[in-house]
Formats: sequence, structure tokens, C-alpha cells
Amino acid sequence: MSAGFLPYTVDSMRIALLTVGQAKDAALRQAADGYVKRLSRYTPFSEQHVLEEKAPKKRPVAKILEPEGERLIRTIPDHAYVVALDVGGQSVDSEGLSRKIEEVAARSVSTLVFTIGGPFGLSDAILKRADWRFSLSRMTYPHEMARLILLEQLYRAFTIMRGEKYHK
Repeated sequence: MSAGFLPYTVDSMRIALLTVGQAKDAALRQAADGYVKRLSRYTPFSEQHVLEEKAPKKRPVAKILEPEGERLIRTIPDHAYVVALDVGGQSVDSEGLSRKIEEVAARSVSTLVFTIGGPFGLSDAILKRADWRFSLSRMTYPHEMARLILLEQLYRAFTIMRGEKYHK
């Protein structure tokens, strides 16, 4: 290893969360923010929300998802590893998520981006851009709850990596 070279580690990889819309439920927002604070002790973490499209009854879902997807894509950093939360994606347990994060870090990825869609999910453009499609469950969750569950699982993944007591 040459002098001054620091390989990427899980600790140096940034985690970013991109969501469509913001949490409106104060209790869910507060609980999720608690995990953001905990997670930030382990890794640089950032979060950005893009505008949720209005959804009149007669508007086709594709016309809602397309502009939301374009907004998300514009916020994704170059060379980021993108994870799309998608009910049709791969399910893993908490240890599997922890291993996946370590695998991505081992590839010298500087930013790991998780994307959560709005009420109608994610656009085809985001699903195609994704390096990994990840399912929290086969069940469908409101996007506000998906944010909370994901943040808790990211925090849990880092405690698993460090062999800390939180994960039982």
C-alpha cells in the first residue's frame, strides 16, 4: 500500500437517503430522526427529499412517477451505488444487509444511496438506474414507515458490523 493511501471502509463510505416527499406524521418523523442521529455516529449520512407529484384521480400513475424519478436521478451523485427500495426486490435479513453494505464499501464506493418512492413507488428510470433492488418486506408500507424501518435497519447493520450489543 502506498503512503497516504486509505482504502475505502464502511466508516468512510457516505450513506445517502433520497425520498419522494417528506414525512408528514410527526411521530414517524421523530422516530426516524432518532435513527438518523444514531446512524450518523457510524458513517457520514445525508438525506434529501424531492417534491411529491400531485395525484388527481384521472392522472395516470406513469405521469406521476416520471417527474418524481427525474428529480431523484438529478440528486444521485456520480458513481454512487444506488439501492431502490422496491417490493419486488431482493429480501435479506439484518445480517445480509450488513454484509451487503460491507461488500459495497469493499468496492471503493464513496456513496451508497438508498431511494424510497412516494405512494406509487419508484419510476422505471430509477429501477433501471439501481444497482440493487431491495425489499424491506413483501408487504407494502407507507413511504413514511419505509423510511423509519430502513433507517432502523441501517443502524442495526452498523451495530452488527461492529459486534455491538444492539443486535440480538
